[in-house]
Amino acid sequence: MKSNRRPLYWEALIPVLSLTLFLLLAEFIFHLEPHIPLVLGCLVAAIMAMRLGFSYENIIEGISESVYRAIEALIIIMIVGMLIGTWVLSGTIPAMVYFGLDLIGPKVFLITGCAICAVVSLTTGSSWTSAGTVGVALMGVAAGLGINPALAAGMVISGAYFGDKLSPFSDSTNVAAAAAETNLYSHVASMIYTTVPSFMIALIIYGFIGWNLSIGEYDPSKVELIQSVLESQFYISPVLIVPPIYVVLAAIRKRPTIPSLLNASLLGGLWAILFQGSSIRGVFYAMHFGFESNTGLDVVDTLLSRGGVDSIMWTISIIMFALAFGGIMEKAKFSEVLLECFISQVKSAGNLVTVTIITSIISNFILTDQYLSLIVPGRAYAPLYDKLNLDRRVLSRSLEDGGTTWSPLCPWNGCGIYQAATLGVSTFSYFPYAFFNLINPIIAIAMAYLGWGIFYINDLDNKISKDIKIF
Repeated sequence: MKSNRRPLYWEALIPVLSLTLFLLLAEFIFHLEPHIPLVLGCLVAAIMAMRLGFSYENIIEGISESVYRAIEALIIIMIVGMLIGTWVLSGTIPAMVYFGLDLIGPKVFLITGCAICAVVSLTTGSSWTSAGTVGVALMGVAAGLGINPALAAGMVISGAYFGDKLSPFSDSTNVAAAAAETNLYSHVASMIYTTVPSFMIALIIYGFIGWNLSIGEYDPSKVELIQSVLESQFYISPVLIVPPIYVVLAAIRKRPTIPSLLNASLLGGLWAILFQGSSIRGVFYAMHFGFESNTGLDVVDTLLSRGGVDSIMWTISIIMFALAFGGIMEKAKFSEVLLECFISQVKSAGNLVTVTIITSIISNFILTDQYLSLIVPGRAYAPLYDKLNLDRRVLSRSLEDGGTTWSPLCPWNGCGIYQAATLGVSTFSYFPYAFFNLINPIIAIAMAYLGWGIFYINDLDNKISKDIKIF
């Protein structure tokens, strides 16, 4: 039986450079979707793996392991598609938009919306749930207020990922703690040092932009027209807000995500029958194909024509191809070899934190999966943290400061694909407005070099040192 060998650096680099080239050609030259470039990237990675002695079975095993880790996330995406379909049909999302237009003015929209998304993701433990529920509604409010949709999407992303990072219910929070082999709550407490200041800065920026936002496009009559159209198409009442309240309560009671979202989707269907006069067939149709709005008002039709499992399959397929590429990269140890060039640069705690954050960010682009961006660097750098006598909670925090925050900023990462599809704004468009996600790694690196929030192994009880202050 032919044994496989460890790749050389140039061999590990070829799949990454090939995928980058294919994606750039598709995006800027041929103006095509990223699916086929990802398939071609998988092909190059597989060929290079076979060159190293890996069999076809080994490659399939790597792909299977990668996809298996994401099965729950893929199911959640499909359920969110059903949920959005029934929530529009039931009038839940239209009601959230209707009341949002009444309660949130253009100058405070960004800071208020960001805070709302943060609270929802903090309680549910899911940035995807936050973006797929209140995030979608806030995009509708932004349209009514004449606010740039890319700016609104960046605001949603910032709030959603702040809450996701600090929530002990979040998958990414638990994965990072597990990857670093540290206590979950010590990990969360450690993240406060970098995450809260970053979010406060982001809120200040959103507040400044909102306060100085030109409201030339804001027309009260347009808001009234949108509300009038919504009232003509749906029964609008506070009772329609019950489904999102159920999601929050389910999270507080620590109910599993999949059944909670599925129940919320079915509750939306029941509400559609009770309050909008929909049929059972209409509910099933909305869950499968989504809701199609034909009010004649473009801004309303664009907002409400969404949802359904069918519409989410574009997202599922690209995530599957991306996971396949990441699985081959990990199985053939291409990613491990590429990480070694960073390890050689480590000479201090500041260097190590910086390298960890940068590696986690790059892993989002190379391995195309948020979990892998936490797990792979976590495994690689754990011995170095021990060597420098650094507590593992510094490692887990650094993984999230890079891997979690930048996952929605990569166009071919599962998180970036989902957020772009859900919010209806491309990753490239909302990228410069996701201030929290952009600021967090910078704050974390600066604090590491200043020695703030750096904990050492001699803190045996694994609690935050009392002599270190957050501010």
